[in-house]
Formats: sequence, structure tokens, C-alpha cells
Amino acid sequence: MRFYVDHDLGYRIRCWVIPDNPAAISRVYVGLEGRRVAEMEAWLVDPVIRAQGWHSTGQCVFEITDDEVPGVSAARRVEIYDADTNVLIYRRSPNPSPIQGKVLLVDASINSDSALQSIVFDRFQQSYFRIGSLSDEVLRVLFESPWLTSSFLSGTIALARYEGYFVGDNLLTTALLHDPYVEMASRLLWLKARASVTADPVQAWRAGQLKDAVEAITEYDLSDNRSLKRFFRMLPETAYRMLYNPTTRQFSTKLPDERLMPGHSIIAIEIIARVGIVGHRDYFEAFAATLFDRLGIDAQPPTPEPIPAETLVLADRLRGLKAAQEMLVFDIAMTDAVRDAVSKGWTV
Repeated sequence: MRFYVDHDLGYRIRCWVIPDNPAAISRVYVGLEGRRVAEMEAWLVDPVIRAQGWHSTGQCVFEITDDEVPGVSAARRVEIYDADTNVLIYRRSPNPSPIQGKVLLVDASINSDSALQSIVFDRFQQSYFRIGSLSDEVLRVLFESPWLTSSFLSGTIALARYEGYFVGDNLLTTALLHDPYVEMASRLLWLKARASVTADPVQAWRAGQLKDAVEAITEYDLSDNRSLKRFFRMLPETAYRMLYNPTTRQFSTKLPDERLMPGHSIIAIEIIARVGIVGHRDYFEAFAATLFDRLGIDAQPPTPEPIPAETLVLADRLRGLKAAQEMLVFDIAMTDAVRDAVSKGWTV
């Protein structure tokens, strides 16, 4: 899917959306002041889109006025989403002076924290969370589009694949690293929590490629060391890829199934060294304060959601398992180096 916004003149918003199916007609829905009020199909044709081979007919263009959506010209907050993917196409923000530039937050955890997101959301015109779930084509639109002059993007992505898009004075990359054992515990419990969905034939598709991993983990007791050791001996490939040095993978590989080698740990450190702001979850407030200062946000740094006790208990159990230690050796070295660097200037 590709999309572009030509202009918002107040009384008229013009944009185009090219669906994944080149023969389909684009559909969007429009929200005013937080309420979904209209859904529509594209009715204008752009011959250039057809000539480029992006769409069979070029019927991908929308011109949204009060005739199509009553009240759009007067609305302070307007949101346009692709109807099929729910990807945000455009937001007219009520903030008269949004922060200019693009900011990427690479959160290395499978459970992203909403504390920062809730504060920065209205300070940017466009905000995209959990961008790791977006397709490669959509991500390239978000990174390349010149009209996205005020955007905040966060989630887990392969930074090595997209690093070239984040070069320039108006682009800021940030990264928040986590304790490797806590992250492994979070991922194990994340898989465990999806057991009921995977067991349901109607919903099993939601697990995607991790279906085997979810089914495998249900056979083991994570509170028992012997059971945990057996689980690590019998890991399916999808679970291994998810648990083996995930932070190093995120910062050094370009493809999801790329084999992780010792050399990737060096690549990951080199890429992290080029990130604008790097923090550690143990010093979350320090990371938030640095980010706010860089962006000129006058707000108290938030307190992150507490890590569940079940996760901390499992993390402590993993610290004593040789199998877990061997699977996290690259991540431990990297995150410890970041934590030590941050600790020299901040206290917990």
C-alpha cells in the first residue's frame, strides 16, 4: 500500500491511497473530533498512478469536502484511515504548532510502554505506534514522504534495514534498551498468553508464524527449572529466532529470517552508536527527560508501567539457566554497556 497527501486547504483535503490489490478501488474512513463519521471509495482517477504501473485504473484519489463529509472544513481534528489496513493516512491536528521533524523511537521490547506515547501523541501531527506490524512498503512511505513534516514513529523494526532513511538535521533516532533476561521473560509470557487463541481453530491464524512456538510453550511449566531446560532443548525454529539475542537482531539484521552470527553484535553496536538518543529501561525517566529536552517538550518525564511481578520472577529464574545465558550473550554485553554509560550521569 502507498499513500500521499497533496494538500489540506481546510475546506478540501486531497489525497490518494493505492491498495495492495492493483485492481481494487481504494477505501478510507474519516473521523472528526475522534468520531468515525464516513466511509468512502475513491472516485477520482490519476493517470500518472496508472502510468507508473502502481494501479490498474488509477482510481485512487480522494477530495474530501463538506459535500462528502459535512463539518470537515470546521473540524479541528480530522483523521483519515485506510479502510482495509487501518493505517493512518492523514491527521489534521488541533495543535497549532506541532513539533517539526521526524522522530523514531526503537523500543526493543515486545511490550512497548505507552507512557511516552501518551505525552508526545498530540505534539506531532502524525503518530504511528507499533510500526513493526506495518508492511515494508508502508514503512518506506512513512520514512520517505516529504509531506510528513511532523511525525513520531515507535515500535520494533530492523533498524539496519531502514537506517539510511534517518539521515539529516530534521530526523532524530532514539532507542530504549531493556534488561535481556526481563525481555526474554516477557517474550515467554507473551507466547504463553496466546495459547487460548492458538487453540481456537477460528482464531489460530492470529498467531501467524509463531503458532508453533505458542503450541510448544504450552507443554512446559515456566515456574519449574527442569521444565524450562527441556523447553530450551526442544525450541522450535520460530521460538529460537524470537528469543535468541533479540536486541542484537533488531539493530543488526535486515531480514526477519536472517541468521544471526557473532559479527552481528559488532554491527549492532556500531548502529546504536549512531542513534541520536540511547537509553536503558532501568533509567527510563532519564531517557524521557533527554528526549523531552531535545524536542523542547515542557512536561514532567513519565513513570513507566511497573514490570509485572511474574515477569521479574521468571527473569531471575532465567539468569541461573546456562541455556538462557548462552542465548543472550550478545544482548547482555550490549545492554550492559549502555546501562553503564547511562548510570554515570543519572541515578535510578
